[in-house]
Amino acid sequence: MVSTPGPAIEVAHLHVVRGGREVIPDLSCTVPQGRVTGLLGPSGSGKSTLIRSIVGVQTVAGGSVRVLGVPAGSASLRDRVGYVTQTPSVYAGLTVGENLRFFARVLGAPSEDVDRVLDVVDLARYAGTLVDRLSGGERSRVSLAAALLGSPELLVLDEPTVGLDPVLRVRLWDLFADLARRGITLLVSSHVMDEAERCDSLLLLRDGALLAQGTPSALLERTRTSDVEAAFLALIEESTA
Repeated sequence: MVSTPGPAIEVAHLHVVRGGREVIPDLSCTVPQGRVTGLLGPSGSGKSTLIRSIVGVQTVAGGSVRVLGVPAGSASLRDRVGYVTQTPSVYAGLTVGENLRFFARVLGAPSEDVDRVLDVVDLARYAGTLVDRLSGGERSRVSLAAALLGSPELLVLDEPTVGLDPVLRVRLWDLFADLARRGITLLVSSHVMDEAERCDSLLLLRDGALLAQGTPSALLERTRTSDVEAAFLALIEESTA
């Protein structure tokens, strides 16, 4: 896997307006390579808008976003970045294998990649199963498998654990950690604060603003709290003081 010097993602003075409303006024942050970075904040904090800006599908009013050393949305990023939306982005009327073979052709990934990603997400036994017969968690894993085709350097996951049972949530986070050990960078958004403990670094958002960035332990030390939720509340209090 080819690495690019510097952070995987660099956001500088990002300004986004949607529907006449300023969603992100002025946001700057970085995401380190080869780690799991959690993008945390309550619903409506701007997480999805930031993610859309990073993958190049959001119109921005100002600022810049660079991904793997080039501007977000550049054609050269097509096979270097995998993106998983909040809702499964696969075809319900096709089998799991048919979906992945289709996306492999679109991405120009080798056909043998399908078997590899099925093994990674533990869905090989469902290759011949129609997607609409799968559970919500299984569909999410099919979307993740599609994003892994072609061995991307960066995975951007928008609330991938929403609606999943606790056991499956733990399995997915174990998978994220394993992917990071293989050198893949992951940006994972969530509004579930206890998931922060599974991350190497954190970005905490509120109302489109960055409250803090750093490792979980550094944020706990800074706020003198025992968990990330308490740290988040302390940072809110600090920002409004």
